[in-house]
Amino acid sequence: MLLPHLETLNILSTPVWVVSAHSQHILFANTAARKLAGNSLLGPLRNGQFSVHSQLSLESYLPNLAKDDQIVEIWTIHKEGRAFPLSCRLSSFQMDTNETVIVFEGAHTSAANVPMPIPGDTPYRRDESGFYERLFQTNTAPMLLIDPANNGQIVDANQAATRFYGYTRDEMCTKHTWEINAMGLDVLPVMHEISRLPGGHKPLTFVHKLADGNLRHVQTYAGPVELNGVRLMLCIIHDITEQKRLEQELEHAALRDPLTGLGNRRQFMQLVENARTQNPQRTHNFSLMLVDADHFKAINDEHGHNTGDDALVMLARTLETGIRESDTVFRWGGEEFLILLPLTPLEGAMHVAEDLREAVQQLSRPGLPALTVSVGVAQYEAGEDFTSLFKRVDDALYRAKTSGRNQVQAG
Repeated sequence: MLLPHLETLNILSTPVWVVSAHSQHILFANTAARKLAGNSLLGPLRNGQFSVHSQLSLESYLPNLAKDDQIVEIWTIHKEGRAFPLSCRLSSFQMDTNETVIVFEGAHTSAANVPMPIPGDTPYRRDESGFYERLFQTNTAPMLLIDPANNGQIVDANQAATRFYGYTRDEMCTKHTWEINAMGLDVLPVMHEISRLPGGHKPLTFVHKLADGNLRHVQTYAGPVELNGVRLMLCIIHDITEQKRLEQELEHAALRDPLTGLGNRRQFMQLVENARTQNPQRTHNFSLMLVDADHFKAINDEHGHNTGDDALVMLARTLETGIRESDTVFRWGGEEFLILLPLTPLEGAMHVAEDLREAVQQLSRPGLPALTVSVGVAQYEAGEDFTSLFKRVDDALYRAKTSGRNQVQAG
């Protein structure tokens, strides 16, 4: 599908966003979407006050979407000075450019009046001998019955839930969802939005509080159920804390250089992309610095690779201690290090670079060879993409190397 063909989505009254699964950029928003959320970037929509999703990376949804699984996310919409949740259904397709995109179709809702459930006249009563009660209590997964029309009152909890949360059944039934959810009262509009869904969708991820104060990452499936004429939500909880911990450890390892412990190229690209989509003002008026250890091949050849590794670690620590608190240093590859200097014009970046060059030149460690570095510096220019910015930094470094090394050049 070509972008002009997406214009046909403007005839829909429901908001639609077309998003790149890889870059997580909004490629197109129809008229209804722009009217609802303006030109908002994806970051504030997916990570706002009421936002809930099951996967941080959009690409993680693709296998399930290929099987036509029902997936929803709750977004945060800001309009006319107030925020409210919007449920979105996800689908995917491949554009003519072979880029896979995800379509977010929002439920038609009014920013001025988010409907709230109307309390029923008949309260829920347990049927201790009924089939549902036996099924509910013998299930090994924690399960809660919630009344969305009564501010998320928990009206029942099975034995697995009481063991998981650490409350008795009666204690659980004195609580509301916002008392066990780390979102607090902000979960109420989210709950009301979820209660309007027909069910059958993949679970969403929350953080729940236990009786002892511990926090647990959980995936919750919430679907409508009617018992004795009372419309409730059945919430099934799966503890994914250990899974989250392993994911975070793997992600941390994938973003770090194993030798120096610095962030790697992938972490830098992720940081820049997150800043561009979630905090655009931080992507202006910054500078980049590319630092290269001079004659490093000779160090490896003469002293061996173990000594070369020790020299790189020493250089990394020197750069870390020499930069400002707001700056970040990454190992770019080999003997090259990239330094990000937020809110820093070229003149300020040149001063930092010169200080670092002098600090490296003065290094003296027993058993390690003397080091010097060449440095290229460039300031971001409005409208510039990263490729052209990095080329200017790299060209400046090349001039520093070819002009005698152990110096700083601006690009």
